[in-house]
Amino acid sequence: MTRITLNVNGQAVSHEVENRTLLIELLREGLGLTGSHVGCDSSQCGCCTVLVDNQTVKACTMLAVQADGSKVATIESMGSPGNLHPIQQAFVECHGLQCGYCTPGMIMSTAALLAEHPNPTDAQIEHALEGNLCRCTGYVNIVASVRQVAAEINKTR
Repeated sequence: MTRITLNVNGQAVSHEVENRTLLIELLREGLGLTGSHVGCDSSQCGCCTVLVDNQTVKACTMLAVQADGSKVATIESMGSPGNLHPIQQAFVECHGLQCGYCTPGMIMSTAALLAEHPNPTDAQIEHALEGNLCRCTGYVNIVASVRQVAAEINKTR
């Protein structure tokens, strides 16, 4: 067992983990943060995407010990019922989600994209989301959601 310390959604966390524990297991089972989903266990779907030190990471492919000392942001950091984050609101307004299983990963990937490119091109949007699979929407409304929130961000600048 190894004791790791990290910052998760703005809170300092210290936790004992086995060296083989995946970051997604620590988040979901160890910390009760079940917003990030496990969809494939092979890094193909992106449902488990979180931000580690502001970079997108598929948490099913990163060991928890690798995140030691890092800042981790999960979907739980993005808003709350009745007070949605602007990205979440855009996904609702543009119908960028159906079943919602891929949505946490899509939102976290969008957050990373907009932090780097506040006014992304369609090519940048598609590139940022290419590691996230949606089995329901066909992506048109997801891309529209990203475009809408980017436009809103740029209006306030």
